[in-house]
Amino acid sequence: MLALVNVWWVWLAAALLLGIAEVLVPGFVFLGFAIGAALVGLAMLGPLSWLSPAAVLLIFAVLSLVAWLVLRRMFALPRGQVKHFDSDINE
Repeated sequence: MLALVNVWWVWLAAALLLGIAEVLVPGFVFLGFAIGAALVGLAMLGPLSWLSPAAVLLIFAVLSLVAWLVLRRMFALPRGQVKHFDSDINE
């Protein structure tokens, strides 16, 4: 099972599954992980193919965190602005 960490198509398949999960789950929960998995999958085609599985998982974690922070900054409300809801969806 640990040998699958060094296979490029496994990362791209995981990115696809996480992207599908992002569509099904509200909020930006899985999108950062999907971007991180896609970047690792593309990097496994070239420069990262020789790394150990632990190093690949660490790179995935760092890339996912960076992607999540970038997404949070891109889609956040402007500073000081608060969401107000005037109506309910059930009304």
